[in-house]
Amino acid sequence: MRQWTRDLLVSVLVSVVIITCLYQPVRVEGTSMQPELRNSDRLFINKFVYRFEGISRGDVVVFHYPLNPKESFIKRVIGLPGDHIRIDQGTVYINGKALKEPYVPRRYRDHRSMAAGVVPPHEYFVMGDHRNISEDSRDFGPVPRSDIYGKASFIYWPAGQMGTVH
Repeated sequence: MRQWTRDLLVSVLVSVVIITCLYQPVRVEGTSMQPELRNSDRLFINKFVYRFEGISRGDVVVFHYPLNPKESFIKRVIGLPGDHIRIDQGTVYINGKALKEPYVPRRYRDHRSMAAGVVPPHEYFVMGDHRNISEDSRDFGPVPRSDIYGKASFIYWPAGQMGTVH
C-alpha cells in the first residue's frame, strides 16, 4: 500500500508539472480556425517553446482575449512587431508584399479591408483562418506578447485529425 501511494503521488506531481509548465490540453471552441482546427477538437499547447525561441509568422498561438482576459483565443500570427500591415479586399499585405496564405481556403476568405498600420513593439497581429467569421486583430487590435501563453502543437482528438498543427 505504501509503494502504491508513493507511485500515485509521484504521478500526480509529474502531471501537475507537465500541465502547468510544459504542455496543456485544451479544447477548441468555435470555428474561426477552420479548416485546420474545428469546434471541439482537442489539442496540446506547448507552454514553454517561446521561452527558447521567438514567435514566428504563421504560428498558431493561444492567448488571453484582450477584451476579456478570463477567456482564451486561438489564432494564427500574421504580423510581427514592427511590421507594416494593411488588408485590401481580404488580401493581407506585410511590408508592402501580399502574404501567401495557403492555410486559408478560398471559401473561407472575406473581402474586408483595413487601413495600413504598424504592429507596435512587443505585440502581434493575429487572424483566424476562417476569415468570414473570425473575431481577431482586425476587431480587437494587436495582442501583447505578455498575453500569449502557448503555441498549438498537436491535435489528439478526434483520432482522424491526429497530428501536428500547421
